[in-house]
Amino acid sequence: MNAHTQEFFITGAAGALECALDLPDPADAAPRGIALVAHPHPLYGGTMDNKVAQTLARAFVSIGYAAARMNFRGVGGSAGDHDEGRGETDDMAVLLAHMRQQMPDLPVALAGFSFGTFVQAQLQQRLITQGVPAERLILVGAAAGKWAMPPVPANTILIHGELDDTIALTAVMDWLRPQDIVVRVVPGADHFFHRKLQHIKNAVVESWRA
Repeated sequence: MNAHTQEFFITGAAGALECALDLPDPADAAPRGIALVAHPHPLYGGTMDNKVAQTLARAFVSIGYAAARMNFRGVGGSAGDHDEGRGETDDMAVLLAHMRQQMPDLPVALAGFSFGTFVQAQLQQRLITQGVPAERLILVGAAAGKWAMPPVPANTILIHGELDDTIALTAVMDWLRPQDIVVRVVPGADHFFHRKLQHIKNAVVESWRA
């Protein structure tokens, strides 16, 4: 993604997992936190180099976080086969453990796009049960209505395109209504936020400044 992107592999239950780490500039600056970014559905072309996933990574790098991305099972250099979110959540937990070992005692944010929101929301529920929740979730194009999205914490940042024809805004509203959580709707944006990516970055940066 930039000159400070480091590629590496970790080992999950299904084998090697291809990862990328984007660091704040300058490269020797100590990160103030860790962000894990999850990409869209692997069976429909989703990879860690997806534009929305990269935008999320850039947003976190801009506020001083180390941003780690991972190709899900069967994507790019990652071994294994798609596991409907179960194995992918396990693999993201392995990446989290790796990053916490490399950069201990830093706050953690979980970010995802589309299918990646299902993975990160499940991981957050697991972390809550373990008593070590991530400080915040950032869900773009939340997969409500496509997968059984669990409840999310009240401080979750949700961003959705007004014209999303992959995951209807009404499905997101139905999911969030019982939780009384606000979603940021980007006018005119489709599922992939063509020509609207800056709104994703701005939402992350503004939320952390606040």
